[in-house]
Amino acid sequence: MNTLATFEHGTPVGTVHEFLMEHGYAVLTATAGGRTREALAELAPHIDAAAFGHDDFLGRRTKRVGGVLAKSPAARHLALDDVVMELCRRTFLPFSPNWQLNFSGIMHLEPGAEAQRLHRDGSLYPVRHPCPPMVIAAMWALTPFREDNGGTRIAPGSHLWDHGRLPRDNEVVSVSMPAGALLLYTGGLWHGGGRNRSRSARTGLALQYSWSWLRQEENQYLANPPDVARHYDERLRRLIGYDFGGPYLGFVDGDDPHRVFEPGHAGPPRRSRPEIDERCLAIEPLRLGETRAVAAPGGAGEAVEGFTGPHIAGS
Repeated sequence: MNTLATFEHGTPVGTVHEFLMEHGYAVLTATAGGRTREALAELAPHIDAAAFGHDDFLGRRTKRVGGVLAKSPAARHLALDDVVMELCRRTFLPFSPNWQLNFSGIMHLEPGAEAQRLHRDGSLYPVRHPCPPMVIAAMWALTPFREDNGGTRIAPGSHLWDHGRLPRDNEVVSVSMPAGALLLYTGGLWHGGGRNRSRSARTGLALQYSWSWLRQEENQYLANPPDVARHYDERLRRLIGYDFGGPYLGFVDGDDPHRVFEPGHAGPPRRSRPEIDERCLAIEPLRLGETRAVAAPGGAGEAVEGFTGPHIAGS
């Protein structure tokens, strides 16, 4: 497979979702050029000040910037993109009563950056693949992505492969897309940043989403503390975690965590919301397999099968 399917802006979300579930990725063109230009301008000083990665996986010619919502109003708008939110709704609600922002970050590949090791973002969690889609990554092209400047490499369909199956060279394709376009992929898809053989930098904004009852990769409450998050749209505050992850998941002092932004509220405390309760009732509990005794990674005895160790999102 040498080319990737792309969808024009305005394609029905159901069509994009069906393709995403079948192939593990989707490329949307001409989606948010104005917002991505704003985000690049707002984040440029932070990129300039960032250090290069300290190992091969992070990239010794790659700069990474986290906590982007607090640094870029345009990134906050992109985090709430209508198409992305609808794809999250369709993908996550069969397994989780809500969804959340899991990670935000800039991946800036300078000329000379080497290709990143291929990986699965879902390997952050000790779950065997293939598995239900726990994670959706949205990579916004702040600059054009090309094969020669490090465009993200993906193995289409690999989200459905057995856990130990690795991509062959002829199964990996480089994503080319203009600035303002969007690459979406599930947490089970093998992918990685490419090698930048060009004379210009390649910059992407990664916004990753996950089931609301999982631990977030990026600590959103430290990246966006209440005194900062109070200036955000309420939908974004709830998306980063000032909301319930499920009934009785995430309350504060026996009440809705979003009440921190609602001074003087006189109503009764609550440990869930009606829509969260309703969604929870519609979920078929997951079967995680047989129970067996295992030792902690690195300890004596049997290792935890399927756990691949520490992982950093983005490519």
